[in-house]
Amino acid sequence: METYDKLVKVFGDEALSRAQVFRWHKNFKNGRESVGDEPRKKLRARCRLGRAMGLDGATALIIFILYASSRLQQKVHADIKVGNAINVFNRYGYFSISMRVVPRNDTDHSWIFREPTVDVFTNLAEKQNLKRSIGGGPVFQGDFHMEFCDNVKQLLQAYFRDFSVERLDKPWQAFTGSWSKLTLARNLGLDVSYVTGDHCYVLVRVARHRETANLAAMDMENTDLHEPVAKQVASVNVGDSLSVIEFVRSFGSHYVTSYVTGNSLYQVYVYVPSTYKVIKERLKSKGVSQISNQELTGYFSPWYAEHVGKIQSASGNDTVERWAQQRLRVKFYFFTFTSLLKLHGDTQLLSELNGILGNEALLKLDLKTLAPAFKDIKKRAWFHEVMDNNLKLWEVNM
Repeated sequence: METYDKLVKVFGDEALSRAQVFRWHKNFKNGRESVGDEPRKKLRARCRLGRAMGLDGATALIIFILYASSRLQQKVHADIKVGNAINVFNRYGYFSISMRVVPRNDTDHSWIFREPTVDVFTNLAEKQNLKRSIGGGPVFQGDFHMEFCDNVKQLLQAYFRDFSVERLDKPWQAFTGSWSKLTLARNLGLDVSYVTGDHCYVLVRVARHRETANLAAMDMENTDLHEPVAKQVASVNVGDSLSVIEFVRSFGSHYVTSYVTGNSLYQVYVYVPSTYKVIKERLKSKGVSQISNQELTGYFSPWYAEHVGKIQSASGNDTVERWAQQRLRVKFYFFTFTSLLKLHGDTQLLSELNGILGNEALLKLDLKTLAPAFKDIKKRAWFHEVMDNNLKLWEVNM
């Protein structure tokens, strides 16, 4: 009952039957992160269709990839607005259900953000900066970076580096707090044995930015509120924590100040601590640009790495991941494997990737508290006190 009610809040009219929800919940408890549909069977169906049309496997695959690429470009904007408010307590630990930040086992790729939002502030339209980049091009529009992580906690922190929730010390827990070890491993592209024990990690990621939005520099304290919001603010009393909680339930705890959508490819490399320290010090002292491609390939190969994780896209796009499997294969001595490091300095591959990473995932998000709604200094301080107490409890107990 509680699970179904939570899902109704997320999906609204798209919520399925209670029976389906209970099946999802059972799978979720057994280690599945998402609550989407059953495993996809469309590729097999398309293969059968290809045979029926008299196409060989290679031709059918090419047609399918071209079709998927065209579908990829149909998603041109995110369902999110800067200035709108959300309640982080509603799905704390479960944000990866309502925000597409990791691959999901679902068939509906038409959404990026479906967390319920509330329009709190008035006249924000002219204060919203929005930039969109739809097409491809010879120059890659995004970023390529790697992060060294001493443990799993740092790895999760690195993955959600660009997600901030004001007054939360560990904002990544808002997404990962509900993940089991199996879910954690699957989302990072690793075998489950490598998310426990004494391991170190390197996260390599290339991200393509498609849509960037933020609030123009402004004094939010002087921004007017919609009438129902103003009435609820007036009913908040200093010393009465329930009045703050009622406000949060009605209009949210934070508002969106900026976001970036697009897509990314990422890969995690696992090392024993001794090897990890050597590589970390080598790259720190020399810099990636001063190390030959041969040496760099070696460091990120099974020769040094205890485990080379799968290349995955943040959106779970099969077409993009198949491209990576085909185009990013490298050889190092007797090892053959796929590596995102092959993209480093390769303008041709980056140009190809620039066109196929569509607007399918949430890459960055900045949330600030709704403190500007409280013009009275004492009420604002009380709002922050109640928020801090509750946020700390959630962080400790999740």
